Amino acid sequence: MSVVAIPTRPHPAARPARQRTGPTLTITLDLAPGPLSPRLARLVQLLGELAETGEGRLRTVDVPPAPAVDVVTPVPGPSADAEPSADEVRILAGSRMVRRGDRVVPLTRIEYELLLFLAERPRRVFTRLQLLSNVWGYEHAVARTVDVHVRRLRAKLDGTPIVTTVYGVGYRLADEARVTVDRSR
Repeated sequence: MSVVAIPTRPHPAARPARQRTGPTLTITLDLAPGPLSPRLARLVQLLGELAETGEGRLRTVDVPPAPAVDVVTPVPGPSADAEPSADEVRILAGSRMVRRGDRVVPLTRIEYELLLFLAERPRRVFTRLQLLSNVWGYEHAVARTVDVHVRRLRAKLDGTPIVTTVYGVGYRLADEARVTVDRSR
């Protein structure tokens, strides 16, 4: 994770340097291991240039990664091999299939990714822009795109309460959602 603090002051060449306490802009980037996207690489480059010119300060902080979650919401029942109930939703991550009870639910790629994203993060509320960024991978689409996909996902899971609307904020996995994520299949 990188943190950049940029004080709101003019460039040193424009005015004589003086100590001044004023507002500060702090930008925090949570960088996953691996290559950066072109836009994120450009942002990191620009922040580095600001730090080099003395207009900002760049500092790197190492944060240990969060543990991975395999099964998100435990489903009460006698055993995992028992016959699934009609309102239980199982996400089979290995085959990218979703089952409701004993039937396969045909989902588009985005519907599947949206359901998996919410199932892996129960009880967290996400804004439309956060969902666009994390599920779609970009933020320049119309935020109402998320509404359309949530509506279609709800229709395909007919009757199973999966996604809850948090009015004025966004969406989250429903508290009563009986969802498991099976990474082995």
